[in-house]
Amino acid sequence: MTTPPAVSPSPLPPVPPHQPRRPRTRRAWIVGAVAALVLVLVAGASVWWLNRDEDDSPLAGRPRVTDDSAGLSYAIPEGWKSNDGKDLIQAFTSSITTKDSGGRGGAAVLAGRGRGIEEPDLKRRTETAARSNAEFFYPDGRSTVEESRATTVSGHPAYTVALDVRDDSGRAGRMRLTIVTRGGDRSAFLLGVTESPEPGDNEVVDAVLASAATE
Repeated sequence: MTTPPAVSPSPLPPVPPHQPRRPRTRRAWIVGAVAALVLVLVAGASVWWLNRDEDDSPLAGRPRVTDDSAGLSYAIPEGWKSNDGKDLIQAFTSSITTKDSGGRGGAAVLAGRGRGIEEPDLKRRTETAARSNAEFFYPDGRSTVEESRATTVSGHPAYTVALDVRDDSGRAGRMRLTIVTRGGDRSAFLLGVTESPEPGDNEVVDAVLASAATE
């Protein structure tokens, strides 16, 4: 099972180094990259610190991940599993995952921390990081910006970008990245990845990111 290589801590979600296009003989690895990541996360799933979401959001009342390293909490949808970070690459500090009804693909939301980002730089840095991750998971794919807007998380300035991604084989996916400024020299992020989304998958991932709160 292949997983993305570890990377050193960065001010943004992992932005893998640019790699030249690989021969088509590696397509099997390319096709399975995100699915393999999801399966590894599920295999290492365990219970995190759980709270309750008491607002009126779509995930109100669901248990929550409290990620002290990132300084974020976020809701766990029904049927998803949480991970304590032991099987994650270095840039991530917690995650939740699910698989689709056919046991393939699925979705994951991953959290992490980074260095500080000035509010005027949020749009550029978030869009750059989102595209870089799309290129890593879909080396032969093309990404289209579905949404790009400023937002807030618990009153902190934040920015969110959603990308639709498709490759030459017809494989489709979607990514949403939200980066939150934490003041001073800190930032945090949530990255949602869906592989071959089923109806409703994207809405659930969006709801998880929308449930984020700073700790």
